[in-house]
Amino acid sequence: MLLKGENAMKKPLLSALVVMIVLIQFGAASAKDDAYQPVEASPETHASYIESITQQDGKITLVADYIQWFEGEEANEQFRLHEQDPEMTEAPDGYYIVNEDETLTELEVAADAEVYMQIYNRTGVIEEADIIWNEQIDVETFVALIQDNEEWDLRDFPYHLTVKDDKIIKIVQQYIP
Repeated sequence: MLLKGENAMKKPLLSALVVMIVLIQFGAASAKDDAYQPVEASPETHASYIESITQQDGKITLVADYIQWFEGEEANEQFRLHEQDPEMTEAPDGYYIVNEDETLTELEVAADAEVYMQIYNRTGVIEEADIIWNEQIDVETFVALIQDNEEWDLRDFPYHLTVKDDKIIKIVQQYIP
């Protein structure tokens, strides 16, 4: 049997417990959102290296070298298939890239394309570069970053290009551990 004073004391404790559970759930959700997530494969999305990007007469043109990007067990399988090294049976760092066809593809970048970066020199001080998962930037900033390759050549990263109606509508930088 609960006394009136005990019941009054349990109500705030119960409320505090409910608030804590809700906060923990939201905290866990945002922590997951901030973690690395592989780019979903689709017929319109192509992993590639960017050979060059130019802007002329209001048109942005990107030259891409399509690759195959593998992660996890699929990367290990491809690594074993291509490398055939008896002493090393897993892909280093959990990913593997295959580039059997070095044909270059020239594509126009839509002016309103979405661009998502993982890491780049935001401040002009290369030592301050850090990871911000899927940070959206505008196309003009992306063009400038790719063209400015004196300190850090962002063409060394693979990108996932989503193409619709022969135009790139989305660019996602692939993080490399």
